[in-house]
Amino acid sequence: MRTIFSAKNYDASQRLRARIERKIDKLGRYFPPSVEVQVRLSAEHGGNKVCEITIPFDGGVLRAEEYTDDMYQSADNALAKIERQIHRHRTRLEKRLRENAFQPEEAEFIDEYPVEDPEARYVSRTKRFPIKPTSVEDAIEEMEMLGHAFFAFVNSDTLKTCVLYKRKDGGVGMLEPEA
Repeated sequence: MRTIFSAKNYDASQRLRARIERKIDKLGRYFPPSVEVQVRLSAEHGGNKVCEITIPFDGGVLRAEEYTDDMYQSADNALAKIERQIHRHRTRLEKRLRENAFQPEEAEFIDEYPVEDPEARYVSRTKRFPIKPTSVEDAIEEMEMLGHAFFAFVNSDTLKTCVLYKRKDGGVGMLEPEA
């Protein structure tokens, strides 16, 4: 596995990079050697240190983001999140990950991992609502008025169904489908 580092408003020491790379190498048993892991380190205005780890692989992407006052802790937490995702979605990922990835059943970063129960996830409620073309600005305003963390709407400019969501950094993100 190859690790690619990038930093924004943060000067990562060689010691930190080496530690993160050493820990990421332990996840190498799950992935083929050609996988590139992207690690983004940044500091926010409030003093939070952010570690974002993205692992794109054949058939999927794993991503974890952690905010703490200490970059080492953020990196450790993000790696634990990645490993939990791998084990949570084990049955779906086994065909795409490295063969025999789950033979030694010991987790590297987490103490215990959940057993996937296929009946645990179900749709508990369906909500139907009328939808009309709306501008992005009006959709943001409506989402804020409703106090929701996300909002689905039809973009009046593109006539595509889009989803707005509140980001942890306080901004708003928009998911827009492409054909």
